[in-house]
Amino acid sequence: MVEGTASIRIEDQGAVRIVTIDREARSNALDAATSDAISRAVDDVENDPAIRVLVLTGAGDRAFCAGMDLKEAAARGAGHGLVPGRGFAGITERRRSKPLIVAANGAVVAGGFELALAADIVIAADHAVFGLAEVKRGLFAFAGGIQRLARSVPRATALHLILTGEPIGADRAFALGLVSEVVPAARLMARALAVAQDIAAFDRDTVRRALALHDYAADTPIHESLSFGRIYGEETLGSAAELEAIRAYAEGRAKP
Repeated sequence: MVEGTASIRIEDQGAVRIVTIDREARSNALDAATSDAISRAVDDVENDPAIRVLVLTGAGDRAFCAGMDLKEAAARGAGHGLVPGRGFAGITERRRSKPLIVAANGAVVAGGFELALAADIVIAADHAVFGLAEVKRGLFAFAGGIQRLARSVPRATALHLILTGEPIGADRAFALGLVSEVVPAARLMARALAVAQDIAAFDRDTVRRALALHDYAADTPIHESLSFGRIYGEETLGSAAELEAIRAYAEGRAKP
């Protein structure tokens, strides 16, 4: 299935949905309409039992997303790309039950970096760059950029990115743990799709619960997350999916 609007393209590859920001002439910056369209696309993924993984990328090879559309911001004021209760593009403040993979095909800056930081897996083209440029525009990255960097990298590293607006390359982002892997640009979408399809092939409840436990553990003390994990995990013990997966491995029917 292929659908489209003036601002995004949507394509399904089996149980994987690919959403492409289609504003290449604007470095895939998001105006309010595009932000709303992405938010609705995420709603659709969450509500469609046939779709198990979402891949988000940008058109072309120059930019994944340059954040908010500054031309619109100049005309209407900043912040129109924020979806109430769900953040930038309806992603940065949202709790999702299905994995989100960002395929970073170029510059990942400002709100675009905030989208990547909110994703579950980030696969970057080797020419991609990452940065929070808001400080250069009299703003700061309050839609998740600062908050997530504070949790994921050392203070001095986070504040250098936040206070200077200087970008870093894909290899540096990988070394900091902000990117899952770096691949040649020509292989980006094939690799992102392969990872997504691997995840989509697993039991959906197992993936959903693993994602939920990770996010719970990230927000709570270790003793609380261990207790929650034990209770949550015990619900999967003895399930049909778990028994079949173990049996398949024992019988040599599944890859290690």
